Amino acid sequence: KLEGLKTIAVTTNGINLTRLLPRLKEAGVNAINISLDTLVPAKFEFIVRRKGTSLSSKATVLILAGMLCLLYLQVNCVVMRGFNEDELLDFVDFTKDLPLDVRFIEYMPFDGKYCFEILHGME
Repeated sequence: KLEGLKTIAVTTNGINLTRLLPRLKEAGVNAINISLDTLVPAKFEFIVRRKGTSLSSKATVLILAGMLCLLYLQVNCVVMRGFNEDELLDFVDFTKDLPLDVRFIEYMPFDGKYCFEILHGME
């Protein structure tokens, strides 16, 4: 641990969190940001590009990480029109009684070329 350092955080999609959590905690991690953009299993598999990923076990990880390991836990949800904006109230309902914070983030498509042109005053 470094003197004066109060928070060591990681951001994860949570897939390997149960396996890695003891080592992360041992290394001094005391906060976890979990990217969870959907509560629908098929959409989650699409986002993480892995078939057979159990969303229910992911929800269990959220609860266990926050409650048993006494870590600060935050869920980041990128809201995307036509994909998951209909799940916002479900997220609130899912997390309202859990010891974590949920942050809804606006999806901002990134086109590197367009951004580069703006930064350099090109049209």
